[in-house]
Amino acid sequence: MKGDYLILLLLALVAFILPLILPGDYYVEVFLFMGINVLVALGLSLLMGYAGQISLGHAGFYGLGAYISGALTAHLGWPVPLAATVAILATALVAAAVGWPTLRLKGHYLAMATLGLGIILYILFVQLRGVTGGASGLSGIQPVHVGHYYLDTPRRYCYLVWSLVVLAFFFSINLVRSRTGLALKALHYSEVAAATLGIDVARYKLQVFVFSCVLAALGGVLYAHYITFISPETFGFMYSIKLVVMIVLGGMYSLWGALLGGAFLSLLPEVLHRLEDMEVVVHGLILLLVLIFLPGGLVGLIQKIGERIRGSS
Repeated sequence: MKGDYLILLLLALVAFILPLILPGDYYVEVFLFMGINVLVALGLSLLMGYAGQISLGHAGFYGLGAYISGALTAHLGWPVPLAATVAILATALVAAAVGWPTLRLKGHYLAMATLGLGIILYILFVQLRGVTGGASGLSGIQPVHVGHYYLDTPRRYCYLVWSLVVLAFFFSINLVRSRTGLALKALHYSEVAAATLGIDVARYKLQVFVFSCVLAALGGVLYAHYITFISPETFGFMYSIKLVVMIVLGGMYSLWGALLGGAFLSLLPEVLHRLEDMEVVVHGLILLLVLIFLPGGLVGLIQKIGERIRGSS
């Protein structure tokens, strides 16, 4: 338990120092978008790794938060904090409404249902042209500001993003250590056994689903108000797949897997972009090798290295 808080403290220190020492705005932006990916992946880690429920539609909730908050500031001139709050609450309500019947499904049926949900949201982003701008995108989104102080530089915004990431990890660590976390672990292994122990399986599944969608919406809000322009392509099916790969790659059964997987997949394209036409091939090969030879993900690799060090000392 103490180890998680020590890692969280280290993460907070890195998030504070790194934007100061990175050589240019480009690298700070990479670190910024890494934080947004990690935040969204953290919610999916709770849903998949702890509750055992797969979702292939989280990009839709990511986009829902972005579009609602962005549209309220662009069309109605709402202040960003109010628009962001409404966007997150609206996403939570949508997640609760669709999650109640959807989460009664299991296995492949649940995966297909969430996939369909993500596609429906993507179609709405494209078709509601008067609100979303359609395929051309939504522009005029207000940047985040407090009075006359604007978070309009990568370094300023990076601190906002990573502060929320640290807070989300702090809350999630306490969640998985609580009775709720124990209940989620129980239903992950066997919903029938959990129900016989008196655990309200449907309620816990719905709660963790809504919370994971709230984190996705928060990531979408942060993305929209930094870029100040969004288009449907960002919130398509491939981003949902990317999130699932982050979780599996990092380590599905650990919250820190979301951090490692999100960081790895955020940095990998930056390293491989010089390969041009071979980038996709090398990217896929690296992921394939990691998934084959590291079934426990990057977290499992670090744990094995730690065990060997302790065993040799």
